[in-house]
Parts: sequence; C-alpha cells; structure tokens
Amino acid sequence: MSGYEAKELIKISIGGLNTLCNTIVLASATILALTLTLLGVSTGTSSQLKEDHNNNIMRIAKIDTVIFVVALVAFLLFNLPVTESENITANWFDVIYYLTLGLSTVLSSALIVVVLMLYSTIVNIIKIVGLGVEDHPLVSSEKKEKDE
Repeated sequence: MSGYEAKELIKISIGGLNTLCNTIVLASATILALTLTLLGVSTGTSSQLKEDHNNNIMRIAKIDTVIFVVALVAFLLFNLPVTESENITANWFDVIYYLTLGLSTVLSSALIVVVLMLYSTIVNIIKIVGLGVEDHPLVSSEKKEKDE
C-alpha cells in the first residue's frame, strides 16, 4: 500500500474509529457501574462466596478500567488532524494506518473479553443465589459446614 492510499483510508475510517472508541468508553464505564451492582448482590447473599469470586470481580474491574483509559486516549489521538499535516511524509501514513487498525482491533477484542468474563460471573451468581446451588466451586466450605 502506498502512503497516499493509507492517507485516504485514514480519512475515510477516522469517523468510524472515533465512534468505536466513544462506544467502548461508554460501554466500559457502564460495565464498571454494573460491577458495583454485582458486588452489592454478591455481598448481600446468604451464601458465603470464596475469595475467587471477589478476585474475578476485581479482575473484570481492572481490565475494564484499562480499556476505558486506552479507548479514551485513542479517541483523543484519532481526533488529531494527522491527514491535514504537511510535515508528515507519505511513508508514515502506512504505519499510522496499521497502528489505528491494530489499536481498534485490540480495544474491541478486549471489550469482548470483559463482557465474557462478566457473563461468567453473572452465571455463577445466578447459580449460587438464584438457584441455591450449594456445591458450587465458589461457595465457601465454611457455609457448607454451618448448614450441616
């Protein structure tokens, strides 16, 4: 690909990349808020949950916070008028194009990972709290001993 082609592709795709980053920022902020709700539900249960459950929630929150920050920085970077600059040589547009493509791919896949982790955690909470599964791996053995 020539530098001119890359420059044109950047001009065409920059609006979609901005929308993608904006959506990822919004989604990750929403997931962080919902994680607090998930934590409230899990602490309010009669079942004693293992530390692994809280560690899973912390892992989701950490990854989601990183995604939030990276998506926000990417959103700011994508708003720089790079294609309007006269000082950037044509061969740099190849690099910029592939970097934007790679960054958007990594952000999208990271958000998918967080959603899958959140799904797994919610399924475990439903099994433990909603369905009352006592022999679930995340139910503490202390709770099992108290019931006996």
